[in-house]
Amino acid sequence: MEVVNVEEAVGNVLCHDITKIIPGEYKGRAFKKGHIITEEDIPELLKLGKEHIYVWKMEAGKVHENEAGIRLAQAVAGTGLVLSEPKEGKVNLVAAQDGLCMIDEESLLEVNMIEELIVATRSNNRPVQKGDIIAGVRAVPLVIEEEKLLQAEQIGRKNPIVLVKPFHSYRVGIITTGSEVYHGRIQDQFGPVVKKKVEHYGCQVLEQIIVPDDAAQIAQAVQTLIHRGAELLLTTGGMSVDPDDVTPTGIKQAGATIVTYGAPVLPGAMLMVAYLGTVPILGLPGCVMYNKTTVFDLVLPLVLSGQTVTRPMVVKLGLGGLCLKCEVCHYPVCSFGTGA
Repeated sequence: MEVVNVEEAVGNVLCHDITKIIPGEYKGRAFKKGHIITEEDIPELLKLGKEHIYVWKMEAGKVHENEAGIRLAQAVAGTGLVLSEPKEGKVNLVAAQDGLCMIDEESLLEVNMIEELIVATRSNNRPVQKGDIIAGVRAVPLVIEEEKLLQAEQIGRKNPIVLVKPFHSYRVGIITTGSEVYHGRIQDQFGPVVKKKVEHYGCQVLEQIIVPDDAAQIAQAVQTLIHRGAELLLTTGGMSVDPDDVTPTGIKQAGATIVTYGAPVLPGAMLMVAYLGTVPILGLPGCVMYNKTTVFDLVLPLVLSGQTVTRPMVVKLGLGGLCLKCEVCHYPVCSFGTGA
């Protein structure tokens, strides 16, 4: 920090607010801390009685907080984001579309380990809407060493650190299993719940097939729906360990590869994830029918964002995988399935 003549301050950073007072009319900030002095500012500063001011001298290798904020935001931002204007060194990353917020957690940690740079984000793998703030970045001091920004930019070049991946509008096939539903003893209440959830993401339910607890008929239904153009299959019913619950067996008989049967999530422990070629198949546990938020709400956005779901991805849901069943559900703005 140095004291300089106003006429010699152009290009330097103001270290304090400067107040303008018009007696009986106005009192407020004319120049704010962090402002970079320009030629046009000199007459106004002199009118305010300022012949000398405190400034940071802008030296080679140093960057002002606003420029630093922009560069840091650009370094961490991937696709699906727009940047706000810098304000006191802070820049927001805002969703440009509906989609899944995805964070490269290791790279985020690397950037935040650089002193005087901060990147704060939403939880990973969360559905977001256009206009949502996804992350905020800033440089802490008024002036920062450029070398620190260069480090962050190098990390960002490896992989996008923050992005919003758009959801795909899948054609969805639903297979409802259960002899009690097939024979009309009870009305299907599972299908409408699932249909509402996928349509919320812009998907189209192509067809729903109801079959008894018969592995061969379940396998045939899988093949039929894929032949008719289904890009995602959801099975409802028959996912527990009772002798009559043969949905997993039917999915296997259809030729699907089982990724995982069981998830460390409550509610939703009996989830099955499988693939027949490139078509994902989710075997949904009964809790999806009567719980507002379940493992289905955690896994469905992963699928719709075009990711191939792996067993480690499902296992990782165990940290934060206990739904607290709050009286008023705020998902996805809650800890459920955050992994933190």
